[in-house]
Amino acid sequence: MHIVYNLNELIGPLRNPVLTIGNFDGVHKGHLALFDKVMERARAINGQSVVMTFDPHPMKVMNPGNGPLLITPIEQKLELISNAGIDVIICLAFTLEFASMSAEDFVQDILADRLGVREIVVGYDYTFGHKRQGDVTLLREMGDKLGFRVHLTDPIHLDDAVVSSTSIRKLVQQGNLADAKKFLGRDYQICGTVVKGKDRGGKLLGFPTANLKPVDELIPKRGVYAVTVRVDDKIYCGVANIGYNPTFGDGALSVETHVLDFSENIVGKTIKVKFIQRLRNEKTFSDVKELSDRITQDIEQARKLMQTL
Repeated sequence: MHIVYNLNELIGPLRNPVLTIGNFDGVHKGHLALFDKVMERARAINGQSVVMTFDPHPMKVMNPGNGPLLITPIEQKLELISNAGIDVIICLAFTLEFASMSAEDFVQDILADRLGVREIVVGYDYTFGHKRQGDVTLLREMGDKLGFRVHLTDPIHLDDAVVSSTSIRKLVQQGNLADAKKFLGRDYQICGTVVKGKDRGGKLLGFPTANLKPVDELIPKRGVYAVTVRVDDKIYCGVANIGYNPTFGDGALSVETHVLDFSENIVGKTIKVKFIQRLRNEKTFSDVKELSDRITQDIEQARKLMQTL
């Protein structure tokens, strides 16, 4: 697999490239079905499978401050696309200048002249170019002239619902990690650096926590979750609390994880937290003992849950 961040980085022509284009936030089951079709067609014509995506998300450029909360930060997105088996990823910087390119120029200058695409796989409602003026009809018309084929894919349905990045965002924000997992094909995760907290977890409650400064934008609904935690190359079970620590009246949202059977100091390390199941809502407790007792129950519930997986 090869990642290209600028078309000038391409060394020599691609081999019979079969391409798909999109944001692919979440790299969910719908995206994976699209990638499977790309790889199938690439094998059929002895070509290379190619995914073109963008950074940042176009909506963050076109509508600053109102773009979607990303399911997958760019590093994770590229890793997931690579893991799907794609040969070449083209990750282009999305700018206002790029957005001003007409649909016809995009097809002629980039897809045909620069990449030499042989086949393109897109969703049935795909649009592109300045003000989304390009569509599948235009793509097919230009394909007939320029010598590439266009394949359309239908949306993926699960439980009578369309798999989409929008629906996954809603599920995560609702704390519905089970349905989010169905759509993603994996447990939802956040990643970040462990920062020094207020030391209440270990000293006051008896349960030290890793306080996470996430790189992710999309944080699950406030509450307590059974999680797994990747530290270096090892995976541990844990219990994470997302919330405002109402018992202590902190006021700031925090993501704190108690890693089970673990005692290392990991401040400054990057960890990955995967959300397995929501255990309960965030709650204000009358005193420290009541909170500590409930954390003990949360840990036992998480242990039993992990034993069934």
